[in-house]
Formats: sequence, C-alpha cells, structure tokens
Amino acid sequence: MADKGPSVGENCIYKTHPNGGGLRRLLEENNYKVHEASYHSIIGDKTDLLDWPPKFRDHMDRILKTKNQDELLPDDEKNQVIMFKSCFPNNNFSDDASVKQAQDAYKSLLTIFQKYPDTLFVAVTAPPLVPPYETSNPFKAFIKKLLGRYKDVPAIGKRARYFNNWLKDIESGWLSNYAMKNVVVFDYYDILTKNGKSNWAEYGSQHGQDSHPNSEGNSKAAEEFVPFLNRSVHRAFVS
Repeated sequence: MADKGPSVGENCIYKTHPNGGGLRRLLEENNYKVHEASYHSIIGDKTDLLDWPPKFRDHMDRILKTKNQDELLPDDEKNQVIMFKSCFPNNNFSDDASVKQAQDAYKSLLTIFQKYPDTLFVAVTAPPLVPPYETSNPFKAFIKKLLGRYKDVPAIGKRARYFNNWLKDIESGWLSNYAMKNVVVFDYYDILTKNGKSNWAEYGSQHGQDSHPNSEGNSKAAEEFVPFLNRSVHRAFVS
C-alpha cells in the first residue's frame, strides 16, 4: 500500500516503506477512497485463513464502517469494496488436511458474502514463502539439507500452489458454484512467484531471504491490481 521510502507509519500501515509498492496512491489516483485496518485494531488483528469466517460473521458491520483502524466512518457512509488478505505464513501448508481446512473456511465465507450483494469482496491470496531452506548462512543450510530437514519442502510449495489456484479457479474452484458477482480473487501469490516460475517467492526482501515482498514485487502487484479492481467493480456494480 505504501510508497517506497523510509519506514514511516505504525501497526503495518505505512505512508512510506522500503518495500512499498504504491498501491494506496494508485487507488487514490483512480478515485478510490482508501480505508485501512491492521494490527492492534478490532478487525485488523487475527487475519489467518481460518480467522476470516468468524471475523466476517461477527464484525461485518464494523468492517463496512471502518475508516482507519478502530475509527469508523460517519453514519451515512460505508465501504463498498472490502479487500482482505492473510500473510505469507499461511502458505506453509503442513499436509493435505490443512489445505482442506482452509478450503472449508473460504467456502463458509460465501454464505456470508451472499447476504451483501451491494458490497464487492476482494480476496487477495497470501504472498508466497521464500524456500524454507534459504538462509543467510549457506553452511547452515547445507547441513540442514544433508540431514534431510527439508524433505517436505517441495510438497509445501505444491500445496500452496494448489490452494491458491483453487481460490481463483472460477470453473472448478472456490467460486464455481457462486452465482453472484460480488466476490473476486486477486492472485498476489502468483504474481510474486513471477507467474508460476516456481511455487516460491521470487521477490523476497532482504536479498531474497525474507518472505515479505520487496518493492519490485509489490510495485508489480499494485500495477496489476488497479485495472483488476476496475474490471471487478464494473462487473459487480455496472454490468
């Protein structure tokens, strides 16, 4: 969301940040009013994949009225577009059962979203992990590989790819049986893997050692998000 620059902000809502991609500015230039909630707010805390159903079920009124953190909009205003995402640890699927849990959680969201036809919900896939064996200490990484600590790494990447592909697949995935036009998926994960170059982060920060996306990756995602959102808004509210 932030422009690239020094770290200025708090609770992960930054005006500028070294990893900034400029999405907030691009949205405002396209006549969107941007409201945000993050850590240390009622709706901004607890945003793992399995947290979304109770959050939207129990706090939808507050979500629709949020201006900034716990500050609410005036009574006659509400957010028409709700964009939500989890952080990169949520792509660390330990087994197939964890994928099934996440799928069930997102399926249950649709029963909530269908009650709000005048609101567009934008699910953003969680950013990818850098490979777990990446480390600034090559010798340590070598020893761990030698000991077989990373034998399940390829499976973790494949599960992440499978889940995020399922989310965006409108023919046989999450939205395949959803008739309404008020839910869309922006595949942040795929963009940050260089559109399928691997199942892992290709834009990691700290020289590729940190799963937080760097400015290049975030800028690329921001540039793709705005036309995606414009199309989605037109589809939901105009066509």
